[in-house]
Amino acid sequence: MRARLVLVAAAALSLTACSGSPAPPGEEVEGTLTVFAAASLTDAFTELGEQLEEENPGLDVQFSFAGSSALATQITQGAPADVFASANETQMSVVTAAGLADGDPEVFTRNVLRIAVPEGNPAGVTGLDDFAREDLALAVCAPAVPCGAAAEKVFASAGVAARPDTLEEDVRAALTKVELGEVDAALVYASDVAAGGDAVEGIAFPEAERAVNDYPICVLASAPNPTAARAFVDLVLSAEGRRVLTDAGFLAP
Repeated sequence: MRARLVLVAAAALSLTACSGSPAPPGEEVEGTLTVFAAASLTDAFTELGEQLEEENPGLDVQFSFAGSSALATQITQGAPADVFASANETQMSVVTAAGLADGDPEVFTRNVLRIAVPEGNPAGVTGLDDFAREDLALAVCAPAVPCGAAAEKVFASAGVAARPDTLEEDVRAALTKVELGEVDAALVYASDVAAGGDAVEGIAFPEAERAVNDYPICVLASAPNPTAARAFVDLVLSAEGRRVLTDAGFLAP
């Protein structure tokens, strides 16, 4: 596997912007492609990156998966990347409102919150009200992160005074605490419950439908490898991209 995680570079380079134009026909897709993507996209995007590499032997796809707020900040500070995929439109607007957009980002999938508990649900969690219990160890995402903003919305909708013990920097960090049994429950996305496999159980709750996150994606106009960037975005937006995403627990846009 050559698609791999890389650290977000904070070096100040030329400012970037979004572009949704398709990959020019006939251009060779090669070199290094760097994709900044929300942590919840780790599994689906890694699979799509591997597919693109298989189709283009001269291409090396590298990913930086993190909280969308951190990635948006890095982009506005000039960090080099080819593609940005955010877990909500608010963090994408950080990039576009800064004057970096060269087109409208496209929504390619959606996601909804689920309660994640360790296998067997040892604490007997049944719903959102349990996040107000002082006797439970609970994790949610920090408010600046899309999953945290969605959590605040569902708590307000349900009238729950949540008492989280930890605020995580991205949704995969919250999921990991559940997988390791460090918390009794966490609010994560439905796709993260799927990624947790047998180590995690998911509990749906009605208020989640009031905080569904749309995921936008864009090519960065000053991308070091714009041809590869457009090829990746095209793949994400394709029928094959949608299949990979829905198989990973995401919703159709």
